[in-house]
Amino acid sequence: MRELLPWLKLLDEQRGRLLLGALLMTFTLLSAVGLLGLSGWFITATGLTALLWAAGQRVMFDVYVPGGGIRFFALSRTLSRYAERVVNHDTVLRLLATLRSRHFAGLAGLDAATLGRLRAAQWLNRLTADIDTLDSLYLRLLAPPVVALVGVLVVCVLVGIFHLPLAAALAAALLVLLAGLTWGMGRWCQRLSAGQVGQLDELRLRSIEQLQGLAELRAAGTLGGHQQRLLASSEQMLDEQLTLQRRVALAQSLTGLLLMASVLAALWMALQWQQAGLLSGPVAVMLALALLALAEGLTVLPAAFARFGATLAAARRLNEQVTLGSRLAEPALPRDVPERLDIHWQQVSVRHAGIAGLDLQLEAGTRLALIGRSGCGKSTLAALLARQLDPDAGAVRVAGVALTELALHDWHERIAYLTQQTALLHDSIAANLLLGKADASDAELWQVLEAVDLADLVESLPQGLDHWVGESGRQLSGGEGRRLALARVLLKGAPLVILDEPFSGLDQATRERVRQGIEPFLADRTVLLLGHDPAVLPEAGRVVHWAQLQ
Repeated sequence: MRELLPWLKLLDEQRGRLLLGALLMTFTLLSAVGLLGLSGWFITATGLTALLWAAGQRVMFDVYVPGGGIRFFALSRTLSRYAERVVNHDTVLRLLATLRSRHFAGLAGLDAATLGRLRAAQWLNRLTADIDTLDSLYLRLLAPPVVALVGVLVVCVLVGIFHLPLAAALAAALLVLLAGLTWGMGRWCQRLSAGQVGQLDELRLRSIEQLQGLAELRAAGTLGGHQQRLLASSEQMLDEQLTLQRRVALAQSLTGLLLMASVLAALWMALQWQQAGLLSGPVAVMLALALLALAEGLTVLPAAFARFGATLAAARRLNEQVTLGSRLAEPALPRDVPERLDIHWQQVSVRHAGIAGLDLQLEAGTRLALIGRSGCGKSTLAALLARQLDPDAGAVRVAGVALTELALHDWHERIAYLTQQTALLHDSIAANLLLGKADASDAELWQVLEAVDLADLVESLPQGLDHWVGESGRQLSGGEGRRLALARVLLKGAPLVILDEPFSGLDQATRERVRQGIEPFLADRTVLLLGHDPAVLPEAGRVVHWAQLQ
């Protein structure tokens, strides 16, 4: 249960809204109890009055007060149900947004080595599925059992007004049932539901791996085996889901049977007292139907607590993520970033990339093209310069000052970095560009689009700069998305520019136009270019092949 403590503290930040939601849930259940119980009393009393009239007896019966009460409970139940859904779902969505923002901010602050401990799909699964699982903490695991307990106590008090021994017996039976539906159900299904969290993570990871590596798997002749393992994992997860649902269905059926048994027992005993003149017939029916109305609060509990193990597992994984810290330590007394950006990779070693004792210099205001095959370590060298990771040995220095002596934020403000992966948001062209420079004018946006040969394309779009690029830029071709990302980097106007294969996905004619267009943006800046061939990179004053550095 300790796994839930951080999340309970987060819920406490919204305690006012959560308390309001719980009160609305309670009022909804009590309105249902009042509606069904009073309706039963009214119908029975009306029937008995009619029989007495038919027998020739004169009986006074007020239909207005109970009729008004029935209308009140019907209306209050509808309104409170609607208000509860609006308040609770709005509150939970706020909490989920806060959770995602905080966890994404934590991930954004991690270094590349720490992020590399898990695949991108696994980090995404934590930001989506795991956090979504926690929305059940309030809506299903905290508020409903408390509301059900209040409902049980209120109904038992109502019964106790007319017969105390019956109320005590019902209270004992219903409290045992409530404990079974919560604690018992959680324990019974904990292993199964907790396993679902890990299985979903693994299944998503394997699915993404198959989609991304489809060509490689086909070429290696292992696609069929990978598909079979994927199907086997999927079938196992579905089988366990089916087992879980069977347990939920069994618990719900038993809940209904036990509740109906309590209703019948209460009705039978109430009728006995009615025959003895201790209780009226309408009151006996009212008490039985009030008990029956508790089904609204009790039958939702088995499905909720069947997922208790999943909630614990998701909370445990997210707690582990929160404890992760970046290996990129901030200096206690950061130094100012030097004005002149003379870069020196001084005897740098990175074990996981196979880099040992590398020594390389990039003078301020010059361009260096680093050429090498894929996987040789070029991108690692760029990541060191961008301080996304620190070397295992040696240092990266700027004007003689080690990057570890500079504040990360100050250094990142001086860098514009185009990575191998084209990262675009599901937003407009303008919004994606403004990530490079938030206060850029439309004129500046058009200028940089012209430089990367995208201005004509954007101008032809119906919404122009407001055209949405789609998720991961899927509304654009690969080359268009790459040029948009390049435009964003150039727009930042940073004194140090890192371009990792900036022209990938471009044909020769487009490449030449972009090469000429971006020259004014690269002038007088310190530029590191990475690629396989200097012919497909912007002009560089110095070209170094990776083999020369070994």
